[in-house]
Amino acid sequence: MPARKRPIVLAVQAGLLVLLIAGWEFAARFHLIDTFFFSQPSIFISRAFQWLSDPAVLLGGRNIYHHLLVTLEEMAGGFILGVLAGVVIGFLLGRSAFWSAVFNPYIQILNALPRLVLAPIFVLLLGIDERSKIALGFSLVFFIVFFNAYRGVREVDRNVLNNARMLGASEAQLAWHVLLPSSMTWILSSLHTSVGFALVGAVVGEYLASAQGLGWIISQAQGNFDAAGVYAGMLILCVVVVIVEFMVNSVEGHLIQWKKE
Repeated sequence: MPARKRPIVLAVQAGLLVLLIAGWEFAARFHLIDTFFFSQPSIFISRAFQWLSDPAVLLGGRNIYHHLLVTLEEMAGGFILGVLAGVVIGFLLGRSAFWSAVFNPYIQILNALPRLVLAPIFVLLLGIDERSKIALGFSLVFFIVFFNAYRGVREVDRNVLNNARMLGASEAQLAWHVLLPSSMTWILSSLHTSVGFALVGAVVGEYLASAQGLGWIISQAQGNFDAAGVYAGMLILCVVVVIVEFMVNSVEGHLIQWKKE
């Protein structure tokens, strides 16, 4: 996108957000919607701000930053492990037609399993602590990155590979200097989706079985019929997603600078 249009895009985005919040507030104040279910922006935004601005406000004996840190740790664990495993296995199978054919049906079957069905199994196997949430995030992230890495390796121009071999490049040099840069666009495109799924895995795992984290806060608020608490937790999650997405975009811009040039 041209740099001169970015301020316009940001202004339109901000305008749509303001319009949505204003419409929601208007509907709540004039009883066009049931605030028992939908709350009111001025109320849950104030609740979220109170949680963030006053560490003395305790939720389950801990402040919001403790719960936020737990969720981020679980998200980071599932994301990092899922990305590493997806890239490595995607590279290996992408480079070997034989092993790709051997493992393909097993990968397809595992990928077809609903991930939420695995959440109770992970809780039974690993307990209600962070490990089960990391495992759920890993199961969500792995296949997204794997298929992109696999496809990226398979789509590399064969003429480039043959020319590199003729120049005496080893397999390690081919992987580092040819395959990785060529498939980087595929891999990075999967990060935008997978980082969100890692957060989903952490929050859903906390929602189902946990004693801390943002998912636990939302679950407790729902159990107490506290709509404002539910939306306040979701609002904080939205802010976290925006920040993480900005970081992913920054990393992507740095890693594919060669392509822009």
